[in-house]
Amino acid sequence: MSTFEVSLVCPEALVFVGDADQVDLPGAEGDLGVLAGHAPIVTGLRPGIIRVIAHGRDEKFVILGGVAEFSASSLNILADSASPINEFDVAELKAKIEEMERAVPTRPVSDELDREIELLDQYKTLHQFVTVTSAF
Repeated sequence: MSTFEVSLVCPEALVFVGDADQVDLPGAEGDLGVLAGHAPIVTGLRPGIIRVIAHGRDEKFVILGGVAEFSASSLNILADSASPINEFDVAELKAKIEEMERAVPTRPVSDELDREIELLDQYKTLHQFVTVTSAF
């Protein structure tokens, strides 16, 4: 199987660099998979799990949003925040969810409120996935 270069970076660190057979991304409009030879693409990313499959390895990373760009033979992922799933601070995410749940009812109706509710839902889905995954 053909491979391609992947880099996952966030403001704090270079989280992953290496070759991959496949990368699954939480796209803003839905999940997508990238293989070698994929058409060039730029997509926004929602909070979720990035899965990098390479040489029999399967690595997962938690991101809290960002952007991904694939061209030629490399995938560059610029995440707002990223960490390997086993290093992700679930308690911090839970605290952020609770804070947002307290704040949302006090906000006036607006497009900004709609975006905040959507983000809250994405955080809750991510929290549920990470909590269930870490239980195994």
